[in-house]
Amino acid sequence: MSNPQLVARDLRRSFQIGPRRIEVLRGVSLEVLHGESIFLCGASGAGKTTLLYTLAGLERPESGEVKFEGRRLYRGSESSLAKLRNQKMGFVFQGYFLLPELTALENVMLPGMIGRHTSREACTQSLEAVGLGDRLNHLPPELSGGEQQRVAIARALTNDPDIIFADEPTGNLDSRTGDTIMDLLLGLAKERNKTMVVVTHDNNLAQRGDRTLRIVDGLLA
Repeated sequence: MSNPQLVARDLRRSFQIGPRRIEVLRGVSLEVLHGESIFLCGASGAGKTTLLYTLAGLERPESGEVKFEGRRLYRGSESSLAKLRNQKMGFVFQGYFLLPELTALENVMLPGMIGRHTSREACTQSLEAVGLGDRLNHLPPELSGGEQQRVAIARALTNDPDIIFADEPTGNLDSRTGDTIMDLLLGLAKERNKTMVVVTHDNNLAQRGDRTLRIVDGLLA
């Protein structure tokens, strides 16, 4: 498809910290194509996570516009935006955000249960795709960090999203496990033709996408 899937125009966002106002995004514009893997990198505090959350409909900008598949994300109601996120977007975070009292399979089923179209079989297949077919009934505390992140990836794929947003998905893992997780994430995105936007502070990881965008002082360098 020739039209970009995700478009941001002149995004601005600031935060008040005591008497100071910190400008985190200072007029960011970008386009992401269908099936493209984009890595956002930069120093701590540069604005990369704020940008990711704004692109994903999780954090409203003070000004500027985000369009996803032609739809203006912040023009509708919060409920319609939540529905769009549930149906069209998958999320992988640095903290795995698994519910400790639920099994791996039950955690993966949650997004589908929220959208009322869960399939136990599809969720089982997602866990098998990330190499956890034999860990379906294990609780998060019974899994290693790498295994918990695999569960989080399977959960992100549950509703067959068009785009996956990942915020430091290897940040809590050792380098070897992190490389394995990134191999898995990139491989699944390519195999299933998913667009992916990833935040990382690791410059080596950032070279593995189709494009690397570096954020410096709230602007794309």
